[in-house]
Amino acid sequence: MPYMNFKDLNMFYEDMGCGEPILFLHSHFSRSLLAFGAQIQPFQGEYRCLFPDFRGHGRTKCESLEWDSRKIADDMADFLDVLEIPSAHLFAYSFGTTVGMYMASKYPEKVRSLIAIGAGTEPNPEGSEDFLPESIIKRNDTRMIRDMTARHFEAHRGNWETFMEQTVLDWRQHPNLTEEEWNALSCPLFFINGDSDPFGSCRQLKEKCPHARTFEVPNCGHRPHFVMEHAKEVNERALDFLRELGSGVCTDSTAGC
Repeated sequence: MPYMNFKDLNMFYEDMGCGEPILFLHSHFSRSLLAFGAQIQPFQGEYRCLFPDFRGHGRTKCESLEWDSRKIADDMADFLDVLEIPSAHLFAYSFGTTVGMYMASKYPEKVRSLIAIGAGTEPNPEGSEDFLPESIIKRNDTRMIRDMTARHFEAHRGNWETFMEQTVLDWRQHPNLTEEEWNALSCPLFFINGDSDPFGSCRQLKEKCPHARTFEVPNCGHRPHFVMEHAKEVNERALDFLRELGSGVCTDSTAGC
């Protein structure tokens, strides 16, 4: 369970497995190992898997509680630099897909491929008001308060209200890629969305990125890679996508081996 100091961060991350590196990018309200519990075992046998907690999340520490998707994309590029990893595959979920798309458009030399689960093409603020502190307090959602306090205590030092406000602000503003940024997504792309995902669809994403591979998971919402959803099929398709790129073979020159 290492920490890494860079910029203004004391970043918590897990580093597992051997092979070409995959950087896992987690969702809002979560932290890395929680968001990708069903991916740890299937992927670490073939790849070096990096699971960082973002700025403002989980066990990563920073004096400032302010963050947004673009700032975290810059953090992830710097994270790879500090680890002396020239480039990595990205495996992203929800909010993490926004981080991944910003990263892939701004730092194309650092991104070998992007697997994005639950991505969207524009902000969708629907339902975000339910996660504002005043709404949580009004409905006496003590479980939400307890979970957000405990899950991110090192990051926000008990200030769960600011954490929730910051998350809702980011939710309402992103993704917000320019046409130039969409056109800059030149790496191999694989978009995976449930057919009932309220935040985006494979059709919308394919319109933005015609070269992307897509998989619409039937009878599923926003979390198809979770254990209780369609984790096995999602993992198999994601691994097949990576193998087709010729990745995963562990050699003496592969980072992390």
